[in-house]
Amino acid sequence: MNALGEAFRAALASLNAHRLRSFLTTLGILIGTMAVIAVVSVLQGFTDSIRDQFSDLGSNSLTLEALNDQENFRTGRINTLSFEDVEVLRYRVPGVQNVAPILVAQLGAVSWKTRNTVPQILGTTEDAQATLGVSTFKGRFLTASDDRGGRRVVVIGTKVRDDLKMPTDPVGEFVLIGREWFKVVGLLEKRGDILGFSQDNRMFIPFSVARSLTGTFERPYMEVSFTVTNLAELGQVRERASRAVRSSRKLRAGAEDDFEIKAADSFVKQFNQITTTATAVLAGIVGISLLVGGIGIMNIMLVSVTERTREIGILKALGATRRDILTQFLLEAALLSLLGGLIGIVLGLLAGMGIAAMIPGFPPANVPIWVMLAAAGFSALVGVVFGIAPASKAASLDPIEALRYE
Repeated sequence: MNALGEAFRAALASLNAHRLRSFLTTLGILIGTMAVIAVVSVLQGFTDSIRDQFSDLGSNSLTLEALNDQENFRTGRINTLSFEDVEVLRYRVPGVQNVAPILVAQLGAVSWKTRNTVPQILGTTEDAQATLGVSTFKGRFLTASDDRGGRRVVVIGTKVRDDLKMPTDPVGEFVLIGREWFKVVGLLEKRGDILGFSQDNRMFIPFSVARSLTGTFERPYMEVSFTVTNLAELGQVRERASRAVRSSRKLRAGAEDDFEIKAADSFVKQFNQITTTATAVLAGIVGISLLVGGIGIMNIMLVSVTERTREIGILKALGATRRDILTQFLLEAALLSLLGGLIGIVLGLLAGMGIAAMIPGFPPANVPIWVMLAAAGFSALVGVVFGIAPASKAASLDPIEALRYE
């Protein structure tokens, strides 16, 4: 233990005696580690934000969407859902509850007094609260009686309120949507941005009203969000819903589905796979710079061994063993690499936070503790691996020849 402590102190003294060279030697490791941490922090922060945005969509939520490929867009034959698909899910599929059609209403600009804005206008029902995880901060959400009575009421997002310069509590105000006046009955809780799109720049109107106002469109874009009664039967309900929708859409036996039923967390899972792959690829590329940094450490340490040949000879003449010399030079290499890694981690965190802050609406950077520990450990390992050759050369020097070295 005493020998190891002596070797550690000797390694520190040697590095301190050549500060500039030590710093320049660590640059390769420093830059590589900084790049890894910066990339991981930005991607991790983005991933956490996406996960949080979808956390309100319960694991028992499913969404029915129409499928379209390049051929559909090329020919203009776009698949859309029909109102019959909504009724099928609502009344013909056991185990389904809270069926909320989401109809994109193309109604033009929204006005309040002299100000205008163009938010996303969605026609839906009261069930959207359960399936989409939306809730109101002021007032109330849409009700079944709003839908049955075809009431001109609207629940708006905070960005819509801010863009129109409406009062902090806009409940009770009237806004002009297209050519129709709607009474604001609720203000949605702020949800922020997701993938660069504001979730607060939208408004909900009763589904029956949206359906009547978009009557000139034969089949407007629509999706249907719904939940299952029993989470354990999610797979079975999904299959039953698929068969019922196929029947509703009159698809022939063997024909491919022109729709898709996705779980609420499927997007998060796909996104996690993409970011995991991207992180691995980028980390691999940046990891090459760590290896280059390790080679730099090896080269500098070899030069250092040559410069300190006489010093090594004196140490051996004073009783230092081969193991003592080997340990000292390995510690020097490991300390150099670890120092570069620690500085790189700090600079990488700062760089990640800076990048996230410079992009409007981007979530804050975040790095898991285990990533930082792994980066520090890998940096030290690189130093040990690439320090073996110089350390072995130093330990193998003949003390008599070393003392004669000029």
